[in-house]
Amino acid sequence: MFHYTIETDKSMNDAIQALEESLKEEKFGVLWQFDIKGKLQEKGLDFNQDYMVLEVCNPVEAERVLSQNQMVGYFLPCKIVVYDDGGKTKIGMPRPTALIQMVEDKTLKEFAADIENRLIACIDKSI
Repeated sequence: MFHYTIETDKSMNDAIQALEESLKEEKFGVLWQFDIKGKLQEKGLDFNQDYMVLEVCNPVEAERVLSQNQMVGYFLPCKIVVYDDGGKTKIGMPRPTALIQMVEDKTLKEFAADIENRLIACIDKSI
């Protein structure tokens, strides 16, 4: 499966706050929060689903992977989404192990698995 997605009973705001705290513990920072609903409505579209994209990065790991293969920059920063799905809050991300397969660099598989496991742990801790 290309993604990891879980459901939480927390509100979106509470889930995002808990996620930011757990990411910080793993030395990942949230670079930007993209409010898709707000942006689409700003452009005059009738999109009513709460949907946030968090762009997250651990600078040490980013430098390490980019030094090995600059094509990985096409996937950076990592994205974690938090959205409302019929009254339930979901948190998910594309799996780095699925994305890394596209650069066809076998040496990066272990790196991607480590990042994936750390991000999943952050998501799981935030529920």
